[in-house]
Amino acid sequence: MPADPTKAHVASQWAYTSPLIACRFDPKGRYVFSSAEDSTIQRWDVPSGNKINFTAHDSWVFALTVSADGETLLSAGGDGRLIWWPATAEKPEPLRKIDAHQGWIRAIAISPDGRTVATAGNDQSVKLWNMADGAPIRQFTGHENQVYSLLFHPGGQFLLSGDLLGFVHQWEISSGNLVRKFEAKDLHSYNGGQGVHFGGVRSLAISPNGQHLACGGLFKAENPLGAVHEPLVMVFEWESQKLVQSQIAEGVKGSLWRIAYHPDGYLIGACGGSSGGFLL
Repeated sequence: MPADPTKAHVASQWAYTSPLIACRFDPKGRYVFSSAEDSTIQRWDVPSGNKINFTAHDSWVFALTVSADGETLLSAGGDGRLIWWPATAEKPEPLRKIDAHQGWIRAIAISPDGRTVATAGNDQSVKLWNMADGAPIRQFTGHENQVYSLLFHPGGQFLLSGDLLGFVHQWEISSGNLVRKFEAKDLHSYNGGQGVHFGGVRSLAISPNGQHLACGGLFKAENPLGAVHEPLVMVFEWESQKLVQSQIAEGVKGSLWRIAYHPDGYLIGACGGSSGGFLL
């Protein structure tokens, strides 16, 4: 029986001493991993709410991901460092550290077969690494501004990366070639008075049937530094690249920081901004 999204409710709530930035589930449902503005990572035990901190980064951790078997956590952040962790250890210490990018790393993704990991960030580059030993495999270049989001296509042949200017690049992994671009330019704004580019493709998701690509971020950034903007999701047909839906969350001010398709086919978004935090 399909899940009823109208019955969503708070099942557990945990507090931390510093504002939180990112979070991810352990694929086996045992833990939730989060990062905070004190540069640490937290592992929350789902049944009990007990917490263990992971400490090694020198800056905020913007991106987290967990291997399919739930045994390895990867983290990356403003220090440009990519770190492998034993996800279930009682006293977790880094397994491997790599200075992966110049400046902030904003996104991490693990390939469907679990063999490679992709990273991207403020240096406008996307990089591919060997999951087993951290060896560099390939670098994808072509973005003209900061890269905010990454997503492996479920078929394993392509990697998608979304940038600040609202472009999503589809890369062929085996060759490093750029296959095509999706234009989600409504997710980008430029404010001449403040002299800032703002917005970008903050998150990517592919529908369970593989027919649609969703891009999440923000719209109408009339005052970027004042956080005056609205969350927006743009949905494209995968084959034709045609924009089939563009939806704003009415009455909410903020950005869609994370979007994901539920297995039943509907889209879920996590939004935060000047009007508070919402699950949409």
